[in-house]
Amino acid sequence: MSLKKVLLAATMLALPAMANAQPVSGFYIGAGAGVNLLADSDVTAQGNVARGLALDGVGRNGEASFKYGYVGVLSVGYGFGNGVRAEIEGSYRNNEIDGISGFRGLSAPRSQSGDVQSYGVMANVLFDFDLGPGSFFTPYIGLGAGYIVQNFDDVRISATGTGRSVSVVGDNGTFAGQAIVGAAFPIAAVPGLALTAEYRFMMSLANDSEAYYRSGTTTTRGAVEVDNMNHSLLIGLRYAFGVTPPPPAPVVAQAAAPAPARTFLVFFDFDRADLTDRARQIVAEAATSAQRTGTTRIEVSGHTDTVGSAAYNQALSQRRAAAVAAELERRGVPRSAMVLQGFGFTRLLVPTAANVREPQNRRVEIILR
Repeated sequence: MSLKKVLLAATMLALPAMANAQPVSGFYIGAGAGVNLLADSDVTAQGNVARGLALDGVGRNGEASFKYGYVGVLSVGYGFGNGVRAEIEGSYRNNEIDGISGFRGLSAPRSQSGDVQSYGVMANVLFDFDLGPGSFFTPYIGLGAGYIVQNFDDVRISATGTGRSVSVVGDNGTFAGQAIVGAAFPIAAVPGLALTAEYRFMMSLANDSEAYYRSGTTTTRGAVEVDNMNHSLLIGLRYAFGVTPPPPAPVVAQAAAPAPARTFLVFFDFDRADLTDRARQIVAEAATSAQRTGTTRIEVSGHTDTVGSAAYNQALSQRRAAAVAAELERRGVPRSAMVLQGFGFTRLLVPTAANVREPQNRRVEIILR
């Protein structure tokens, strides 16, 4: 399979495989330059040149191959803000002849020279794919159509031993189309500016170019039919007008971290809800701390060990919470600031089996929020 067929197939497969990216909004300009491969071209003699070649037994068909050349593109366009862009471009391509096969009657030794240029104007429609926030590039695809002039600058094949040669000269314009696959990489330092990388396949309709067949002292004028298929790789820059830099991120004052909750533990004797002297001291410390720090929410949670039924211990835990709340209120803490809860033995401080007396589980927790 020839290189031109491989690249063309890759282009067609890549077009639907792209995903979505940042759209351009408003007018923009672009420029790119790179490497161009002019695909091998059939060269078919027409008219008097064909007759002259046939009379001398040279053959009327050949194939021209070309060296890698260069391509340049300038464009101006408009982005509609929804991913769709429309642009007009001017392009120039140049490739030097590498070899001409065929024309069997032009015996060795043979030489060839000259180069081929293509230039013209294309109208393109492109679509940018939005890859979402955080994406550092914008892939896009496009199709274009326009008018391309192909100029043969004295492309010549000569059989030096026979004095015969075929020359193709002059330029011809014809309809052309192209497919584009590319990606834009925004440059953060310059809003609106992006680096672009593209592959383009451009092909114009086959056309007849002026040709001459020289045999000895006789020159016959006619034409040859030639192809024009190009594979181009370009690096460029694109600038979109009217893009403003994003506003700086607002400076958010960091809220002070809330003061950590402070917990006081008040312990009870087995199956009792009255306060011991030590328990009253702890409640007094909690009340003093709440008043000093201006605490507005105090959680008072009663607990029991696992001796007895769940219902009994639930009621016991509530009585213990109420006893602590009453002592807090007596020491100046308003009841409205307190939230009373009883948990029975559902939240053990020290995990135990059922019907186990554990002093640390017989408690009330005072939490200052």
